[in-house]
Amino acid sequence: MKWITRKHVKVDRVACPWLIRKFVEPEAEFYFVPAEQVMSEAQRLGAIPFDVPGVELGHHGKECSFEAILKKYKLTGDAALVLLGKIVNGADTDNSLWQQPEGAGLNAIAEGFRHLHFRDDHEISAAEWVVYDALYAYCQEMVRRGKPNGAFR
Repeated sequence: MKWITRKHVKVDRVACPWLIRKFVEPEAEFYFVPAEQVMSEAQRLGAIPFDVPGVELGHHGKECSFEAILKKYKLTGDAALVLLGKIVNGADTDNSLWQQPEGAGLNAIAEGFRHLHFRDDHEISAAEWVVYDALYAYCQEMVRRGKPNGAFR
């Protein structure tokens, strides 16, 4: 299946493809296009739009697109993914929903990746996914330790 979002990825637009590829659809293809072209290209390609205004898999209230995907694909039973969603939310929004302290670090890391001169959004995503693998491992360990809200609370 094809998925599409805005180009110039940072937090949610890197985290969502990671989540989709790991837990929803291992063979997913991703397209990154100018914001004003997402919906027309989604229709042309038969792609699912995410992290754009007005779509099912976008921001709703104070929740981010990662959280919308967790809900839509019934992944909320994994407490580590829920915690990761709170961290992504904290990095991608004003952090007023969960006040997740780890979010600031993720935001700084994501901003740093934007300055490493990768050729395109696919390269940034591929490089940054190791960060999400590590964060998911952290979240799994926090849940195992009985700290489903993370270590810094």
